Amino acid sequence: MTRRVHAGASVACSAALAAAGFGAVLVPEREARAADWSDTAVSWRYGTRFREPFNPADIKKHIVALTHSSGYRYGTNYFNLDLLASDRNDPSSLNGRDGAQEAYVVYRHTLDIGALRGEPIRFGKVKGVGLVLGFDWNTKNDVGYNSRKRMLVAGPTLLWDVPGFLSTGVLMVRESNAPSGAFPPIADVNGRYTYDNHAMFSASWGIPVAEGWSFEGYLNTIAAKGTDEVGNGTGAETNLDMQLMVDVGARFGQPKNRFRIGVEYQFWNNKFGNRASTTGNRGQRASTPMIRAEYHF
Repeated sequence: MTRRVHAGASVACSAALAAAGFGAVLVPEREARAADWSDTAVSWRYGTRFREPFNPADIKKHIVALTHSSGYRYGTNYFNLDLLASDRNDPSSLNGRDGAQEAYVVYRHTLDIGALRGEPIRFGKVKGVGLVLGFDWNTKNDVGYNSRKRMLVAGPTLLWDVPGFLSTGVLMVRESNAPSGAFPPIADVNGRYTYDNHAMFSASWGIPVAEGWSFEGYLNTIAAKGTDEVGNGTGAETNLDMQLMVDVGARFGQPKNRFRIGVEYQFWNNKFGNRASTTGNRGQRASTPMIRAEYHF
């Protein structure tokens, strides 16, 4: 009954919108070439077909996010905070009229190995090699699980020589949770439970497709992590999130990439490691279109 909770671009996000690539796309070129650069944004997205394991209903969610990426001589930082609000189909209490609320934090630091050794690492189509270190943290109030996820990640990543950016990496994951649901079997879980260490392949990209338009997203393929808190076997997980964004602010005299809007789509299979055989084929697979808007400053 693994129901750790995730914020849209997060587990995330793992290397989703990796800091180096994110900055390269959204920070003006002259600034990105400077010794230090940064980009901070607030965003909103909305969809009506979110799913949660063991729940047969489609769920509406509003997600407000604060995202920051920055670079320095030896690498980059990426931070994202998602605040998620569900409708009553994902209730916060039994027979309650209010939907669940969640906060989800992702942090990634990427060390530039070439910068550390004083010489860029390039081979074939690879233009850089990094080491990713980071964590995920969440808290959610819902009727059945009340996730308190903690996750550490570490592993190598490659930056590819493409228009915009493309990064791929393999991360080792150490994850735990301390659910506090009121109903069995989660009610019988005592303390924090740690899953088996497992691997995750992560890719993220931001590719310009036309003047002012960008195709962005991430793909996380996560290996099974042993048994969950109540002894059910977990399954391999796939989380694909992609968006087509357009710079509308520039059309009204705003700086480049100040205000962007677009459409987003997420496909999530075996969500949080839950399998159809465990959930009764309820909520472990999601196909979720969204609308999105973001403001950079």
